[in-house]
Amino acid sequence: QVQLVESGGGLVQPGGSLRLSCEFSGFSFSSYAMSWYRQGPGKEREFVAFISYVGGLTNYADSVKGRFTISRDDAKNTMYLQMNSLNPDDTAVYYCYADRHGNIYWGQGTQVTVSS
Repeated sequence: QVQLVESGGGLVQPGGSLRLSCEFSGFSFSSYAMSWYRQGPGKEREFVAFISYVGGLTNYADSVKGRFTISRDDAKNTMYLQMNSLNPDDTAVYYCYADRHGNIYWGQGTQVTVSS
């Protein structure tokens, strides 16, 4: 059974940075493609970033490109999202997502609030 636990969220001022972590429990983390999604207040859940199971391929939503960086450490069974130059539009619950051959799992989410 796969479990995903996000951490690292919090309150940050505009222009600030945060690093989110997603800890994976289960087998074969390295074989899962991983993603971050987010859901802002009153909005639909949206894609943020993707990293392939090998880690060589990444993809980002246009709204975060150049500001956010997704990475993974297979030795630690953990995925990260480094978020820089945060603005109020980045306020959302951020979710970790794992996918292997159509078997998908979601974390419970971590709140990020960008406000002065």
